[in-house]
Amino acid sequence: MLARALPNIFTVGNLFLGIMAMLLALQGEWKYGAIMVIIGMLLDGLDGRVARMLNTQSEFGKELDSLSDIVSFGVAPALIMYTSILHQLSITGWIITAVFPICGAIRLARFNVKPGIPGYFIGLPITAAGGVLATMALYSEMVAGPGFMVTGMLLLSYLMVSRIKYPNFKKLGIPRSAYWIAPLLIILMGWLAVRFPEEFPKILFIPLVFYAFYGVKRSVARRRRQNSEESVEELNP
Repeated sequence: MLARALPNIFTVGNLFLGIMAMLLALQGEWKYGAIMVIIGMLLDGLDGRVARMLNTQSEFGKELDSLSDIVSFGVAPALIMYTSILHQLSITGWIITAVFPICGAIRLARFNVKPGIPGYFIGLPITAAGGVLATMALYSEMVAGPGFMVTGMLLLSYLMVSRIKYPNFKKLGIPRSAYWIAPLLIILMGWLAVRFPEEFPKILFIPLVFYAFYGVKRSVARRRRQNSEESVEELNP
């Protein structure tokens, strides 16, 4: 019984952390809210893998995961960004804040209807987009004005609903023995986050933003290659 419920426990844990992130943001502790989002990412990465390992996949679990993701990686990061910098823009900040979770919801709905192609996501996953946005907020004090943050937030929103392909690392095989160290890993990440509340999420921002731009780079290179091949065909009919 516990084994069948374990994946959903991870999912509910992710949802709980997303709610905590929003409450922290509303109380002005948005930096700790970003930490909640990061830890939620780890739980989100475990639920599906544990379900496949235990052969307990279900439509209920799939829907619960999507609903949790829109809260933890859509609404929560947008609220973190709003409380950190977008509140300066009045109603424009409201609209920009709303755009991100809306695009995330579209991304999740499209994924549930049409998962994509094996080994790839179509569009930037909301988990990665939310992680980038939440950790990007920690750099808000290093930039002059909200322009850079607004641009980054809108770009992430676009990438979620785009047709750009991203590698699906969730399908990578992991030894069963590795799953049992997950609780220790979660505890370690939690300790590091509390011990270094600003530095830890900032470090995680780097690989997340590289992943976001990796798909863009691949897409641009693929399009150039296609244009080059079409040019060759026109020259050699």
